Amino acid sequence: MEKPHIKDMRRILIASANPLYGKGLEKLLTQKAGGILPDIRIASTMAETLAMLEEWKPDLVIVDYDDRTIDRGQFLNQFIAGDRAMQVMLVSLKASGTAVVYDRRTLSPDQTQDWLQLPIESQPSQGSVHPRRSEGMKHFIIVAVLVAVSTVLVNLLLQNIGLLPVEASTQATIIDRLFNTHFLVISFLFSLIVVFLVYSLVVFRRRKEDAQQEGKFFKGSTRLEVLWTILPLGTVIYFSYLGSLSLAETRRVDPQALEVKVIGRQWSWTFEYPEFGIVSDTLQLPVNRQVLLKMTSEDVIHSFWVPEFRVKQDLLPGENLVKELRITPTIIGSYKVRCAELCGTLHAYMESPVVVVSDVDFQAWVDEEVKLLNADPATRGERVSKQNGCLACHSVDGTRLVGPSWLGLYESQRELADGTTVVADDAYLLNSIIKPNAHVVAGYPPGVMPQSYVDSLSDTQLSDIIAFIKTLK
Repeated sequence: MEKPHIKDMRRILIASANPLYGKGLEKLLTQKAGGILPDIRIASTMAETLAMLEEWKPDLVIVDYDDRTIDRGQFLNQFIAGDRAMQVMLVSLKASGTAVVYDRRTLSPDQTQDWLQLPIESQPSQGSVHPRRSEGMKHFIIVAVLVAVSTVLVNLLLQNIGLLPVEASTQATIIDRLFNTHFLVISFLFSLIVVFLVYSLVVFRRRKEDAQQEGKFFKGSTRLEVLWTILPLGTVIYFSYLGSLSLAETRRVDPQALEVKVIGRQWSWTFEYPEFGIVSDTLQLPVNRQVLLKMTSEDVIHSFWVPEFRVKQDLLPGENLVKELRITPTIIGSYKVRCAELCGTLHAYMESPVVVVSDVDFQAWVDEEVKLLNADPATRGERVSKQNGCLACHSVDGTRLVGPSWLGLYESQRELADGTTVVADDAYLLNSIIKPNAHVVAGYPPGVMPQSYVDSLSDTQLSDIIAFIKTLK
């Protein structure tokens, strides 16, 4: 079949500054044309559109109703003023593809009579709902119900799978209340994303009968972008407010609080009770009484953390950098204090027991500890060694650890790193504690043992440790 001349083709003008709109519509019209291809041109400005109306004289003009660069009033004035037969279609993609069609043609009197007898399509009343809009609202209602149900179920799951240990302090209750609010928001956001995604994949999936159809074109929504900027910002500000309230509650001061000094070192904890003159490697606490922990480090940064109490605080080296933390235990039991700051080789083993007891049991423990202060030097030395972390690096059974074993150490011959040999007498043991780098044993690295014991241990405590070492034969 001979291809028709271009003057016989139907002329179609597409007026839109949106290239996707113009090219997509051009492709669709070409597919619908069948054997005779239309002559299609695209105008992207108002001036270009009016010029083509005058010079090119199209048969059909399709105008992007949502494009603000096209002045519809000026265009329609030009359309009405003319006398050439032409059709105009105003298409709004925002209104689900709704189109308004104008037909400009000259009719004879008989044709006018026939035209006046044509039935006018009834327009929907103001109270009726557009079918597409009704269909869209149905989907939104279904999705909203599914999001609500999913939020409840996911939140219940997060609340009941044991993500957090038991609440064993007043501060833990305060912090968990904030955690639970976070879980609820997380559940909602997770459901909002997953439900919309899965529902769209199932309900709006491309079916076989849709294979030849193009997807609908739509532009971004400024209102939606403003909404999803303001809502997250407001949520973050609100959670900041809740966090500040929780922080204030956890720091509430009780004038009757029990004071405990916490000393962290590589790689052990020591707890001092100034009120009773007790030093322990176990943190013994009375239930339902606030404890004021005054914490410092002898070497590097450590971090005091009992998961059941929730609160955590870094310990910094330096006399002027004492940190404070308040805890009110609420459940009698045994826990562990852990270091939550990577602090060296044995960081993972830097643990100490935390025992919460009744007031009666706490007083009994205090009385027992006070009695032990008058025990023999070797017994006191063993306690001081445990309390100051000595046994974390020196074994008492011959096992090789970070430092030499204490078993059989006293009065033995020790080969030093410089090749000399010394006898491990009282003077050698004392210098090894207060000046650990002066006589380094062969096979062990220097600079590992803390050099702060000369200040942190009294002369009596040093003598007690040596007395304990003498018993390990």
